Amino acid sequence: MAVSQTLTQVVDLVSEHKVEITVAFVAVYFLSQIRTYFKLAHVPGPWFAGWSDIPHNWSIWNERAYQYYYDISERYGKIARIGPNSVLSSSPEVWIHVNTKPGYRRSDWYFKAVRVEYQRDNIFSQADTEKHDATRKKIAPGYSGRENLELEGSVDSRVVAFLDLIRRNYLSVDGGPVKKMDLAKKIQFFTMDVISLVAFGTTFGMLDRDSDINNFVKSSEDGLLIGNMFMSLNLAWLVQAPVIGKFLGPSPKDKTGFGAMMRETFRYIDERVENAATDTRRDMLASFYRHGVRGDELRSEVLEQMVAGSDTTAGALRGIMLHVLGTPRVQKKLQEEIDAVHAKRTWGDGIVPHAVAKQMPYMQAVIREGLRIWPPVLNLLPKDVPAGGDTIVVDGKKVFLPGGTCIGVSTLAIHHDKELYGEDADVFRPERWLLETDQQKLDMMTRINDLTFGHGKWQCLGKPVAQMEINKMMFEWFRNFDWAVAKPSKPWRLTNAFGLFLINDFYVRVMKRET
Repeated sequence: MAVSQTLTQVVDLVSEHKVEITVAFVAVYFLSQIRTYFKLAHVPGPWFAGWSDIPHNWSIWNERAYQYYYDISERYGKIARIGPNSVLSSSPEVWIHVNTKPGYRRSDWYFKAVRVEYQRDNIFSQADTEKHDATRKKIAPGYSGRENLELEGSVDSRVVAFLDLIRRNYLSVDGGPVKKMDLAKKIQFFTMDVISLVAFGTTFGMLDRDSDINNFVKSSEDGLLIGNMFMSLNLAWLVQAPVIGKFLGPSPKDKTGFGAMMRETFRYIDERVENAATDTRRDMLASFYRHGVRGDELRSEVLEQMVAGSDTTAGALRGIMLHVLGTPRVQKKLQEEIDAVHAKRTWGDGIVPHAVAKQMPYMQAVIREGLRIWPPVLNLLPKDVPAGGDTIVVDGKKVFLPGGTCIGVSTLAIHHDKELYGEDADVFRPERWLLETDQQKLDMMTRINDLTFGHGKWQCLGKPVAQMEINKMMFEWFRNFDWAVAKPSKPWRLTNAFGLFLINDFYVRVMKRET
């Protein structure tokens, strides 16, 4: 009875003073906003961004966030404000500093949104630095060729399958009808097949069947687009929310789509673990298991490679190919170098060894330039400033960032910097990597280009696998075939989600080379 009376008194009091209470709440809200605004008032940027995340969220909704970051950097400089508590840097020195100085941590708002599984982190989504570092220590050996002895052979087998698919289904004849091939889709088949074979010893067989098995690729793209939409509305937390989140994300119980891929992946893993005592394979999964990765953690880390290990490498190959095919001079010079190396054939028959491919100057320049002009990953990769704040140096000036400030990177602006690359920074020109006479400048260009794969403790673990795929594929594609874009006026259809390019309808004409 006493509780009921107390509640009645409270309701009466609120009703009697509702105007005063409303004014108080509004005042507290605006004072909080003003305080937040002035914490970063010394950082240049759009005025409205100091008060609201709406401009940033709108760019994510429109799937053009990467262009928004570039435009902001071009207008406001190498450090700019993009939200009440968010800044953007296009300075490679600042970004290297952020990725190496102790105390910086991944921002929850982004990395929790990219979880593959419900309320379970993997090496990419883990925002707790200590847990991230502990996991990285256990799984890093599995990505190297030193422990993963089957790595290069696995990649070779899928390169052969790709070449066979072209010869079987998509070769055109000079002057005859064109057999259009969607290179974007076939590249995704290739990277999915490679990562499944490298990760757990069994390929999905997409290249062999020339098919998106169980709509794995399509469902992965759909999931990225839906997740991107949720993030733009600040609703990404719903997918991880108690109870309801279970019904919003993919599940191994799903019959098709990404959930079906989860189920198949987990099945392969469980079979391998069950026979671990007698299994002699030396692949990624075996390495993970040997270094103490078990149970759900093992499933999560292998599953994460299905997404991160395929989409990013596919994006890199697509970007490089489009720019090579759009520059006949480059294609001709590339093929001349490939023909000269292949004529010697120091490795005998078979796919070019990675050790040989990575020593080819022009092809390496083509690959570096492709990754520069069209970086495959263009999200913020945001980090939180340590609690006590930090002072960064931008163009020789010190800028203090309060603790808890979210700082991200404009990858496009870094790699298109005219101060470093010249006025033609937005043009695909591989020769810039070979003709530069200033060694200090070339070293800086190379160091920045390597940021494509991240830096420090957050560098992409899949870098050796991706580089091997790109090197071998570029060599064998142009050794065996002549290429042309089938629709030059509209070479492909693309969207961008979470900073990843989702590319489709990249139709090409492929003809057998007569060498």
